[in-house]
Amino acid sequence: MTTIPSRLAQATRSSTSLAHAKQRSRALYREWYRTAPDVVEMYGLNVPPSLIRARIRERFEHNQHIQDPNVLDILLLKGRQELQETLNVWKQEPHILGVLLADKQRPQQTFMQKFLEGRDEDAIIPATNQSSTP
Repeated sequence: MTTIPSRLAQATRSSTSLAHAKQRSRALYREWYRTAPDVVEMYGLNVPPSLIRARIRERFEHNQHIQDPNVLDILLLKGRQELQETLNVWKQEPHILGVLLADKQRPQQTFMQKFLEGRDEDAIIPATNQSSTP
């Protein structure tokens, strides 16, 4: 299969309003959704396309509360870039499995489990913003 990098390339666009940004977001979601079977086939993944579609949906639902068109434009740019890199097979199977299919939420652990692993993020106290000059 020949990779043609420019076939998915698009010029950077800015949304004129929140409605326009949401419309572009839905278009990108549909594009990702339609390409799920192709991703499974190209990378030879041992997962059904429905799992990839579910993860894509989770990613989009995670950002649905954003109301700033500028932030949405940046997220759309990054999503489009990920789609282009994925469809041009510029990634390897671990990238797809690790980034796209990995659960973002860690399972709940007790203090002892975290201690034995050598970490306890809940106990980290951020540095104060106080200056040391009188």
